[in-house]
Amino acid sequence: MNDVVDLRMLAEVFVTLFVIMDPPGTVPIFLGLTGAMTGKQRSRAARQAILVAFGVIVSFALFGQQLLSYMHVSLPALQASGGLLLLLVAMELLTGKMEEPEPSGTKGVNVALVPLGTPLLAGPGAIVATMVFVQRAEATSDWVAIAVGVIAVHLCLWLSMRFANVIHRVLKDSGTILVSRIAGLLLAAIAVQLMADAVRAFILEG
Repeated sequence: MNDVVDLRMLAEVFVTLFVIMDPPGTVPIFLGLTGAMTGKQRSRAARQAILVAFGVIVSFALFGQQLLSYMHVSLPALQASGGLLLLLVAMELLTGKMEEPEPSGTKGVNVALVPLGTPLLAGPGAIVATMVFVQRAEATSDWVAIAVGVIAVHLCLWLSMRFANVIHRVLKDSGTILVSRIAGLLLAAIAVQLMADAVRAFILEG
C-alpha cells in the first residue's frame, strides 16, 4: 500500500488541513453568510465554495511558490491581506448587512466565491501548509498522498455545509441570525489572529 500512497504522509496532510480548514467550524459561518438564501441556493453556494477552495489550493500547490516569487509577495503579506478581508466580512456579519437581500439573486454566487471559497476555506494557512507538503514530496506515493488528503478534506467540508440546511431548519430564521452574530465574532477573532501572525512574521523577517 505504501508503494501506491504514503499512508504517513496521507494522515499528516489530512489531519493538518482538517484542523486548519475546520469543517465543523465552517457551519455557523456558512449559515451566517447564507442566512438570506433558500435551501437550494445554499446547496449551490456550498458546491461553488468547495470548487473555488479546491481550485485555489491545487493552483497554489502547483504554481504558488513561482507566482509569489514573480510578484515579490511574501507569505506574511498574503496572510495579512486574507485577515483584512475576513475582518471586513466579520463586521458585515456583526452588523447584519449579510442578511440584507440584494437584487438579481447574485448574492449567493458572490458569497460562495469570496469570502467563503477564499480566504475562509482556502486561506493563507491551508495554502502555506499545502505548499510545504508539496516541497517535501519526493516519490510518486507522496504526491498521491497529498492529492488524496486534499480531496478528503474538501469532501468533509462539503458534507458539513451540505447538512447546514438541516441545522437551518432546526434553528429557524431567528436562530440563524443569532448564529451569524456569533460567527461574526469568531470570524473577527480569526482575522485578527491572521494579521497578528503576519505582523510577527514581518518582524522576525526584519
